[in-house]
Amino acid sequence: MAELHYPVMLSECIEMLNIKPCGTYIDGTFGRGGHSREIAKRLSGGKLICIDRDISAIEYGKKTFSEFSNVEFIKGDFCDIPKLVCEKADGILLDLGVSSPQLDEAERGFSYMSDGPLDMRMDREQSLTAKDIVNGRSFEELRRILSDYGEERYASKIASAIVRERDKGEIATTSQLVDIIKSAMPAAALREKQHPAKRSFQGLRIAVNDELGEIERFLDALPDMLKPLGRAVIITFHSLEDRLVKHSFRTAEKPCTCPPSIPVCVCGKVPTMRVVSSKPILPTEDEVEKNPRSRSAKVRVAERI
Repeated sequence: MAELHYPVMLSECIEMLNIKPCGTYIDGTFGRGGHSREIAKRLSGGKLICIDRDISAIEYGKKTFSEFSNVEFIKGDFCDIPKLVCEKADGILLDLGVSSPQLDEAERGFSYMSDGPLDMRMDREQSLTAKDIVNGRSFEELRRILSDYGEERYASKIASAIVRERDKGEIATTSQLVDIIKSAMPAAALREKQHPAKRSFQGLRIAVNDELGEIERFLDALPDMLKPLGRAVIITFHSLEDRLVKHSFRTAEKPCTCPPSIPVCVCGKVPTMRVVSSKPILPTEDEVEKNPRSRSAKVRVAERI
């Protein structure tokens, strides 16, 4: 699988981490370790802690990083870093995209391009699956998931079609769901460049894995995870993620809630982070050509004060 993995904006992320050879770094979304490997190469005396909720990623890392004595692997969610790691870090990296192996392995159920079970669990030890949501949630809950998390403009039509079809029998595979989604959409939408099931699958994946909740919990605890001048480098892939990161970084930089009419701050809130780049870092045209999955990626960076 290693040769199929292209770490997004690798050089930009490594540069923004501003790696100290003796520092402590955390990759909270190890995946296939493309970013981690470059971090580990730059450490001498330092330490890299790799975290992933997918046990297959952790097992892969232990097998392929054997040449590094200063790399530790932990199965867990990145929002639980304060519980998993007892020390503060000089840098934390998050790549919030679904890893290539997860997308490419049909049995994981993430892809609308190949048939597989309706799963979508990043942590295969959790109980909730996409099949549970598709077959068990109410019309209104399905509509909300598709609309709020998938940003799908035909959410109501698709949710209605799902409810109608599951009354005939269980919806158990990705191909079944894709056909239902297509049947609910107007002809014009089916002719769009984007696959008609992309937004719905995104919404279901986010719901299954509580992705936005995990990001919010991580961001709330982030300042306490970093040493002074430690950096957080976060790669997002859709507007919902990016909006959370952007707002959190800006609030940490300018936390004062006093009305503009008050000349002196009285709320007592002080900045904890400094935004390193006011605008997100975007992939180059060359990278997008080599790795189309990087097209929607954005990198935001903040530094602990």
